[in-house]
Amino acid sequence: NYLPNIHNHSFFLKITAMLKVEELSKSFRTEEIETIALNKVSFEVTEGEFIAVMGPSGCGKSTLLNILGLLDNPTSGKYYLLGKEVGTLKEKDRTLYRKGKIGFVFQSFNLIDELNVYENVELPLIYLRVKAAQRKKMVNEILDRMNISHRARHFPQQLSGGQQQRVAIARAVVSNPKLILADEPTGNLDSKNGKEVMDLLTELNKEGTTVVMVTHSQHDSSYASRTIDLFDGEIVTDVKAFL
Repeated sequence: NYLPNIHNHSFFLKITAMLKVEELSKSFRTEEIETIALNKVSFEVTEGEFIAVMGPSGCGKSTLLNILGLLDNPTSGKYYLLGKEVGTLKEKDRTLYRKGKIGFVFQSFNLIDELNVYENVELPLIYLRVKAAQRKKMVNEILDRMNISHRARHFPQQLSGGQQQRVAIARAVVSNPKLILADEPTGNLDSKNGKEVMDLLTELNKEGTTVVMVTHSQHDSSYASRTIDLFDGEIVTDVKAFL
């Protein structure tokens, strides 16, 4: 009775890749100059992993994250997200496919100044056409969890950097996405607020959310279960942490 039921679809979901890239390349052309940002990158991320992607500026980290987040297409190669090949989707189809599946956390928070905290967090649910009563419940629950309920009617400019990033994380996870993509999530924070953000991401990961984080910080990468190092658009190391 203790063996997993191999006929249970959820069992297969736990062992299949959340995302997989094969020979992924991305190049940009400016006049006569071609810049190769990613060069035949291949790896996969299993559901529930916490991956740190590291490397110097210009190594292709943000380009990779944009492709994984369906904000851009690769020049060549394949990208599978939740089993579907998405590397060749048109922009409209990419937008539709990532809805509710991917949450983004950026270094610059990317909150909308004209909306208060509650409205910023509610926005993804409006896009997903969640009914008003359910939206209210979901937003209040996540604000409470992120310890920013008391700031619900404040605007971003009235918050500290740490509070703004907590709002950004709340917005990223309010729809319960399967995947969080974080781009230097502590880059604009002091060490105390940075630790709070990393603890939040770790907690979400322990609850089953897959996290892929781009970072320059060796300290932040220590929270991850696996670190991929990029250099000149290529993977030079891919190492799992000793737990």
